[in-house]
Amino acid sequence: MSDKLRILLTGFGPFPGAPYNPTQPLVARLTQLRRPALENVAIASHIFPVTYAAVDRQLPDVLAKAKPDALLMFGLAARTPFLRIETRARNAVTMLWPDAANTRASKRGIAGHADAMMFGPHTARLLRAARRTGIDARASRDAGAYLCNYLSWRAIENVRADGPKLAAFIHVPLLARSGVMRRKGAPRITLDELVDAGEAMLMEMVQLARNKRRPVA
Repeated sequence: MSDKLRILLTGFGPFPGAPYNPTQPLVARLTQLRRPALENVAIASHIFPVTYAAVDRQLPDVLAKAKPDALLMFGLAARTPFLRIETRARNAVTMLWPDAANTRASKRGIAGHADAMMFGPHTARLLRAARRTGIDARASRDAGAYLCNYLSWRAIENVRADGPKLAAFIHVPLLARSGVMRRKGAPRITLDELVDAGEAMLMEMVQLARNKRRPVA
């Protein structure tokens, strides 16, 4: 195929309890990468407001516009000091915590079918790619019950409905900023280290998406 491979990167804005969301600068830095391996790759990005309505409204629109071969999503896990590569989305949504629009979910499930949906075996390759940069990265089976899990579920639905061929969700830790005290005992993960791991996973996702495009002999 002569047209460029298309990758969509997404992050989230601030939300109650997290006025600073490191996925925004992370996605911005990854979108600006200039590498020979990305010469025939079109990278688009989108930052979601942390509301259920925004995900439902904006995800279909951004997928229709970007037409990505692969979707690489990032979200903040403020209480986890390491990188989490999510392996599945759970059919669960919290009724306890409101979103950034002060809206609470009206039911505990997202859809009325499977208990969970898997991203796929490619998550193991993303995990290995991240670990090769030296960052503390681990596989996760629980993406929570808030917007990150909700977006993950909707993304997998789109993969299964002939949207992007691949999707993945990465939870990142809350990074220390200048003048801000770090939590006692938390390992020091800088934005630069996070970008290095993000770049490694992006490059892996590019190769995975290329493999999906190749016709079967």
